[in-house]
Amino acid sequence: MAGLTAALDGLAGEDLFGCGAPELLDRTRALVAARNRLDAELARTVRRGELAQAPEHDGLTTMASWLRGHARLSAAAARQLVHNGRALEQLPALAAAHAGGRVTADQVAVVEPITRPDKLALAAAQDVDLAGVDATLTEVATGRSHAGLAQVVHHYLQRLDQDGPEPDPTAGRTLRLAKHPDGSLTGRFDLDAVGGEKLQTALEPIVQAGRSASDERSRPQMLADALVQLCDNALAAGALPMLRTVKPHLIVRVDLADLAGPATGPAAAETGFGATISATRARWIACDAGITRIVLGPDGVPLDLGREHRLVSSHLRRAVEARDRGCVFAGCSAPTHWCDVHHLLEWINGGATSLENSALLCERHHTKVHHGFRLARQPDGRWRTWRPDGTEIRTGPADLRAA
Repeated sequence: MAGLTAALDGLAGEDLFGCGAPELLDRTRALVAARNRLDAELARTVRRGELAQAPEHDGLTTMASWLRGHARLSAAAARQLVHNGRALEQLPALAAAHAGGRVTADQVAVVEPITRPDKLALAAAQDVDLAGVDATLTEVATGRSHAGLAQVVHHYLQRLDQDGPEPDPTAGRTLRLAKHPDGSLTGRFDLDAVGGEKLQTALEPIVQAGRSASDERSRPQMLADALVQLCDNALAAGALPMLRTVKPHLIVRVDLADLAGPATGPAAAETGFGATISATRARWIACDAGITRIVLGPDGVPLDLGREHRLVSSHLRRAVEARDRGCVFAGCSAPTHWCDVHHLLEWINGGATSLENSALLCERHHTKVHHGFRLARQPDGRWRTWRPDGTEIRTGPADLRAA
């Protein structure tokens, strides 16, 4: 790793402004090949970590969760990296081409679906020569475009199960949401014909009811507004399942001065799922909302319930959520609605039911801290986590220069 770091330092120190077009293109080509080789080694290491259950060392269950919390990858990138590692284990020819820099991680992701257990089972039942498929797809990957490889893989998967029973249409339903820095969401969903019909049937009446002669919204804007209205209706009806002992509701945290003041106050409030909004938007939401005051002191909501109460009240839970914002275990990103309120000093051992003695933990890590892992909140508000052997769990990419 020290040699790799030195090589990268050398590359970063080169002056590119004196390079002509041929040199820049040659350099780019070489760097892409080097990146492919690094991606191959990363996938191989991640797969070995998965087989060795390495995330358990840091209190996590999967390599995907470790990559999200410790390497700070997105959920999609972490998931695909794990899948690539599994696929390359099944496809030695493709793995060799990837390790040699001739195949990209994106191309491996395109081929990966053929190595999933259900597809391998179909291939085995039909005596498909997987080694031959591996060789053919590797040849396509190294000689044709990304789109061309995707077409070949799609054709293979289509022919693999021509006469099988009709699959469960609901098995292919997916909904993926990506949150941007400003709190806005971008999503993609895939629904079967019946599920799609239900969605259209629910949205269309709202779209039509909201139309007017002066409406200048596009059709996509109308559908988006209808989807939000559908959510509003479901939340207002109060018929959704209970979530952590309370009914689901929109949460906005805002300081009293921003809520009561006239200023626009950009980035003054935060929603329950972590989006940052302006004070103006928070006041707009508050027009039709209940308001709970959380005062971190003796003259507000009774945060310290003493020894008389063991269970956390709704007021205290809101205070803990407002402070912790999610699971506080190192490397975990579980949101508040996945979490329990944990007594740092157990109630049975004299611990008070108070804000100071509380920590928000997801179910997995709540179990961990009852089996040897330890948490502590520092004076600056940051949380630290230790393993049962006393070593601290640290997150973030390793400093290669220290290796």
